[in-house]
Amino acid sequence: MSTAVESSMYNNIQAMLRQAASSCNRGMLRWTLHKKAEKEPSNSILLIRVLVKELEKVEGLDNNMHIIPLLHTIFYVIIQSGHISGNLLQRVYECFKRLLTHPEPYCTIALKYIRSMKMEQITPGALYLRRVIAEHSLTNKYFPHQEKVVVFADPAVLSRALWQAVRADLEQACPSSDTLTKQRLVLLHILQAGLLKTCNGPILTQALEDLGEDVEQFFQEVVLAVEHSVENHVSGRDQYQTRLQKIYSEILTAVNQDPKAGDILSNAPLPSPAINFHLWTNEEELLNELVNFTLSINPSERRYVNQEDEGEEGGSKRVSLQSDENGKEKELPDMEMGEHSKPFTLSWLPCFRVKVKQQDHMWIKEEQNHTVHIVMMGDDRVLGRLAKALYYIRKQEAKQIMSTKRVNLEIYYVPVTDEPIMNSPRTTTQVQNNLSLALFLGKIDPWYESNINSLGIVIPKLAVTQSSHSRSSEPNHFLADVLSYYLRCGLQPVYFPLYSVKISVSGMDGSPVEEVFVSHLEAEFPDLKTLNKRQTGKSLGTCGALVSVNYRKVSLSKQEVIKEMSVISYGVVVTAISPNETDLDVLTVNFDTLNSRCCMIRTQNISIRILEDKTFNVCLDKDYRRTYTNVQSMEISPCLDPVNCIQTISKSEGTGLSKYFCKSLHLPINTFTGSHH
Repeated sequence: MSTAVESSMYNNIQAMLRQAASSCNRGMLRWTLHKKAEKEPSNSILLIRVLVKELEKVEGLDNNMHIIPLLHTIFYVIIQSGHISGNLLQRVYECFKRLLTHPEPYCTIALKYIRSMKMEQITPGALYLRRVIAEHSLTNKYFPHQEKVVVFADPAVLSRALWQAVRADLEQACPSSDTLTKQRLVLLHILQAGLLKTCNGPILTQALEDLGEDVEQFFQEVVLAVEHSVENHVSGRDQYQTRLQKIYSEILTAVNQDPKAGDILSNAPLPSPAINFHLWTNEEELLNELVNFTLSINPSERRYVNQEDEGEEGGSKRVSLQSDENGKEKELPDMEMGEHSKPFTLSWLPCFRVKVKQQDHMWIKEEQNHTVHIVMMGDDRVLGRLAKALYYIRKQEAKQIMSTKRVNLEIYYVPVTDEPIMNSPRTTTQVQNNLSLALFLGKIDPWYESNINSLGIVIPKLAVTQSSHSRSSEPNHFLADVLSYYLRCGLQPVYFPLYSVKISVSGMDGSPVEEVFVSHLEAEFPDLKTLNKRQTGKSLGTCGALVSVNYRKVSLSKQEVIKEMSVISYGVVVTAISPNETDLDVLTVNFDTLNSRCCMIRTQNISIRILEDKTFNVCLDKDYRRTYTNVQSMEISPCLDPVNCIQTISKSEGTGLSKYFCKSLHLPINTFTGSHH
């Protein structure tokens, strides 16, 4: 029977890797393989054997597209299953280690997985336990790391019926309130993984059910055993198994069961993360989620919020800390903030003014390793709104003098449309226009194309399929499963540069409006000029407005040359994502004009001003909600990170080097391979 199952798995893996198969089919085949391993624990051993054989075949080939799918698929099965023998784990470990000599991204992903593999070899089940604890905020004293997953869906893309179906599917896949069930799963998985043949799965499963709420104390003991073993490395392995055997015996004794050995495994599926779904109608919801998460993991901070200060500084709250020995509150002096490892590692304090004792300076350096996973559902427009929200957050951070917590922010993107999202000649112009970022990600990461872009076909049909599943006894929760896989394995970011645009609006006093965009800006000029036959040889009617353009031309040698020109144009389209290129460091500016010599410009900095006493309209990231009217001029340039600029300018004052230290702001979208060009 095992030979037949292994042969079937081999055929499925070959189909998954075959380039002739459609992206949608490859994603579905990957999901089918993982479901087989999840439902029948013994299948996971066979699956890893076949996958490792395939990886060993291709590991000697550079730039082989099969390596990435095999790496992620193997590792995900290892997280799911706690029944892999030490010899098989060692074989996987050695195979991964040989990939360290390969170029990016293979060596980076292999190194990350090698570290986790070593921990799993010494402490079987540790990866599973840490995943469940973090993703479901299971309270314990020994592994405090917490994660939160928040899905923001764009109401401009998802209809009411569709977003309700998506939310229901995600909520049904993993009820967030069932803590005891998660604890039982952790105990079952850990004890089976650590004890193997000395653990009887069915008997243990029933015993955990009979314990009721008393399962809590054994859960805490298992967490302690795992973390103690991880901390002590190889020297703690024997003690780990001894502790697990003791816990196993105590559980069975507590329910009057005799400890019985037996090589019988019970299924302990890895639950999907707890997912919070939001219809993103208010951009401030992202900020609120980050602040609320920070407060939830540190409830004691709530006492610092002074409600009496509401109304000050625009209605915001301020935080007051203890006074000094004389009863006087002191402003916190400027503190140096270390360089961030990633552009969007957020430091958060829900306030605008902070006061602290001088001796409390060290307190502010406390860092917590907690993570918020933000999943965006929609098209280019939702990422444009996300870019705007994140820029606002960074501006608020720049105003803070201190931070109390560090929250790691990981961003994921699930494109949604009514048409298939595929990189093929058949892709319609409308899809190309609205999903330029998704198509770009699919081009540089074929595994993202197979697993995530393929959801663009599945999600719009969810409202229909869910109603048929409601009559079925067992829905498959395909969306939740694929999203879980993406969250756990899609850890390599692609960095999209953000561009700042300063918009001068007629009749508005003061500074220009500051905005950002990530993929697209379009301006429509009024029709002012009329060309007659004497001028053109034919009657053309209106031909647009006269605008002044000032830009820095980027040459192949990277030298910048400032150019000026005037052009009669109907409008201009500025794109940061080109469908035929992988260069994200330059803008393509196309003028709708009769003059072919000045219709396209490649630059990073450009300013456009209408020369006549008229105005024009500007739309950002194809989003009608972000349209500005009565515009007189606009200036586009790479968006600088407000936090890093403040730090570097203060350090380089008087040196004349501040402009070279300012860092550009990027939008990091997680994929399976990342961008390494």
